[in-house]
Amino acid sequence: MTADSLAMLTERLRRFAAERDWEQFHSPKNLAIGIAAEAGELAAEFQWIDGVDSHHPDAAHLDRIRHESADVLLYLVRLADRLQFDLVAAAEEKIGLNALKYPVEKFKGSSRKYSEE
Repeated sequence: MTADSLAMLTERLRRFAAERDWEQFHSPKNLAIGIAAEAGELAAEFQWIDGVDSHHPDAAHLDRIRHESADVLLYLVRLADRLQFDLVAAAEEKIGLNALKYPVEKFKGSSRKYSEE
């Protein structure tokens, strides 16, 4: 997703909410709870399949995964908009911070947490 497409999505969501008079319900708290709820629904799509099978969902399952993923993204975009921060810039910053926490020479091929060094 480019910054331009994210900006267009943000504006579309802003209009969608305004047309329905939903801004009153889109507090940061409610949006964060929505993200958690939708992330749980996404996780549920993988709950009873093994790791190998998770790479190759059938068409119907992939459609459900796509929709739940979109729900997470839409809530997250709406949260960033309501709190007025640039989500792409925040992601870029976080990747930089993670690169410092997890230098390649120490963590390549490892799933351990930085605090487990």
